[in-house]
Amino acid sequence: EPLKTIEGDTGWLTTVLFTADGQTLITASDNHTIAYWSVTTGECLKVLRGHSNIVESIALTSDGQLLISGSRDETIKIWDVETGECLDTLRADRPYEGMTITGTTGLTTAQQQALKALGAIDD
Repeated sequence: EPLKTIEGDTGWLTTVLFTADGQTLITASDNHTIAYWSVTTGECLKVLRGHSNIVESIALTSDGQLLISGSRDETIKIWDVETGECLDTLRADRPYEGMTITGTTGLTTAQQQALKALGAIDD
C-alpha cells in the first residue's frame, strides 16, 4: 500500500527525484514543466517553466543548490533551487545555425525538415 499519493500534475511524469532531506519531490513532465511537491502535504510548492518540449531528465548538484534539466527542446537548463530562476540555458550549436537559406525550390518535405533540424532554414 502506498504511503502517500501526490496528485495534480497535468502531464505524464518522465522522471522524479527527492531532495537530500527527503522533504521535497521534484518531477519532470511531458507538459514541459518541472514541479516541486511537499512530501508531507502533497502540495505543489512551485512550477518551473522555460522548456518548449518534454523535460526528459532532472538532477540536483551535490550541494542541492542547482537543478539541471534536459529537454527534447535540445536544451539543458540550470535552475536555482531556492528561487526557481533559470540561471543559464545550454544548447549545442547546430551545424548550419544562422545560415538562413532562402528561395529554395524543389525541396521535398523531408529535405525541408532536415534543413530545419540542422538550423539552415526557419519555419
